Amino acid sequence: MAGELSLYPLNEPYESGLLDVGQGHRIYWESSGNPQGVAALAVHGGPGSGCVPGMRQLFDPAKYRVVLFDQRGCGRSTPHASDSAVDLATNTTDHLIADIERLRIHLGVRRWVLAGWSWGTTLALAYAEEHPEHVAALMLTAVTTTTAREVRWITRDVGRLFPAQWARFRDGVPEADRDGDLVEAYCRLLDDHDPAVRYKAALDWCEWEDAHVNLEPQPRPRLVNADPDFRMCFARLVTHYWRHAAWRGERELLDNVTRIAHLPAALIHGRLDLSGPPDIAWHLAQAWPAARLHIVAGMGHESGGAMAAHGIDALNEFAEIAPR
Repeated sequence: MAGELSLYPLNEPYESGLLDVGQGHRIYWESSGNPQGVAALAVHGGPGSGCVPGMRQLFDPAKYRVVLFDQRGCGRSTPHASDSAVDLATNTTDHLIADIERLRIHLGVRRWVLAGWSWGTTLALAYAEEHPEHVAALMLTAVTTTTAREVRWITRDVGRLFPAQWARFRDGVPEADRDGDLVEAYCRLLDDHDPAVRYKAALDWCEWEDAHVNLEPQPRPRLVNADPDFRMCFARLVTHYWRHAAWRGERELLDNVTRIAHLPAALIHGRLDLSGPPDIAWHLAQAWPAARLHIVAGMGHESGGAMAAHGIDALNEFAEIAPR
């Protein structure tokens, strides 16, 4: 029953590796669960967060062959974007889609269930629309499409709800840039020759991220307390993808839902998601006949609790209809 959370026990991978995907990149991947089960790919958020073991716990290990991977430049993939010398020109949405395809072929998967969170929902949608024949179903939590409109919301408009935190975020860039494109301004700071400037920009960016995803009365400094290399990687990749609006047109992912309209999907979104308002998931659902929309009361831009319970229900359902 949705709303009652019962995570599966954390099981260890039975295989893992680094896959050469070209342009000097190698991506980390791992498989857990049942090697003969329904193939599923977990697509992490960020960009730049990397996969975490807890993602495995939404999948029944008796029914699923669960594949986790770190997207280009983050986690255990190499080279790591925390290094300012790493050029991000070969780190784009299209590159990530190609990486997923190479991983699918490497693992001998015909079709798989995609599970994405936050930015991972954008990437999962983009991949599915490019390769619908290799997707069996989608479970998307905290849905985003990374449009220019969404980027403006998350970097400027939602500041009306967090005025003090947003003012600090805005004032982290030079005064001449404060009324302009804040993502572009932070990109320049994160590429500065001075390590101290880069460090402060990453910290300021992560402080703002921690602020707008948190609905609790007390701060939850998840990113601020993270390793400095993680913060730098996260900030560089997020700003890089957001400045380009994921290299997609304003309605491109929404309009191309027609390519996957036949695929079963669960769209799970918090009613109180201030980072990505619920209309993003709602518009997708209106164009997607086979999708079920779950707007979860009392939840924000998060993946646990009732959000995870809906995800587990959907994945259990997909395990019965997806090909092995």
